Amino acid sequence: MTSIMTNASALTALQSLNATNKTLETIQARISTGFRVAEAADNAAYWSIATTMRSDNNAMSTVQDALGLGASKVDTAYTAMNKAIDLVNDIKVKIVAATGATAADKEKLQTEIGVLQGQLKSYADAATFSGANWLSVNATVAGGHSAAGVHSDAQIVSAFNRDASGNVTLGTIKIQVQNIKLYDAGATTNVNKGILEGLRLGTTGVRANTATAATAGTINANDGYSVSTLTVVGFTDTQVTQMIKVADKTLAEMQDAAVILGAAKKQIDQQKSFTTSLMDSIERGVGQLVDADMNKESTRLQALQVQQQLGIQALSIANSNAQRVLSLFQQ
Repeated sequence: MTSIMTNASALTALQSLNATNKTLETIQARISTGFRVAEAADNAAYWSIATTMRSDNNAMSTVQDALGLGASKVDTAYTAMNKAIDLVNDIKVKIVAATGATAADKEKLQTEIGVLQGQLKSYADAATFSGANWLSVNATVAGGHSAAGVHSDAQIVSAFNRDASGNVTLGTIKIQVQNIKLYDAGATTNVNKGILEGLRLGTTGVRANTATAATAGTINANDGYSVSTLTVVGFTDTQVTQMIKVADKTLAEMQDAAVILGAAKKQIDQQKSFTTSLMDSIERGVGQLVDADMNKESTRLQALQVQQQLGIQALSIANSNAQRVLSLFQQ
């Protein structure tokens, strides 16, 4: 049946053209944005996953910054600790030289020891980065202690974790400040004081609360010495020998402290490398979910453009069918 009221061919051609135009708009949007899932309406599940993972990646970027800051703090303390070890070695050499020395020579040696002791304090005080100093501390300052005279561990944010339930936790690298501090202005006992200032028993070289400052020329069972305050002037060779033991034990503890800092330094470097790789992996994963395949989309674009032209032509032909009805009434 031929009708001028209803043009079925034109309606079919128009529907086909509209569908082609809608698909063409989608492809053009993908090409212009680079995403096949640019908003929740495109694919709610993929968009939600991608948005969450992008947010986590931004958080990991902040973790990278925190690791960089932490690495600088550790490196500062590590450098100062190594320099301090060198100075204590020099002090130990001077003490050894004082064994059997004359009073006049001990005076000269003590002058040199005093200079080195001053440098030790200067190095420790200068080991500060962004307000953090782990070698010269004050355990009584708010937030700086976990118990009387015991300094709290320093923490460096090292990881941003999300479990299967969506719960977020932060990983940290702990620095045992109590075990690496050289000076502590807030500590009151020898055991809790810094490595260089806590009195050590001359018999063992170990920091002990029972140790008392030794008196020149008089030997007692609890005679104590510390590298930061010891003097060889007026002391007997037996006492100087005890000082050597104290210096040697101090060096051992400082080397242990350097190991703690060195291990933290390596752990931070490894975590930085891992976090960078993890961020790259997440970015690639998100891209696989939401990025448009430009080769595929460009091919589809060309095909749809041809299909659009054909649709327009088909609609034009369908619309011209009504004109043919006039030929039936021509004489």
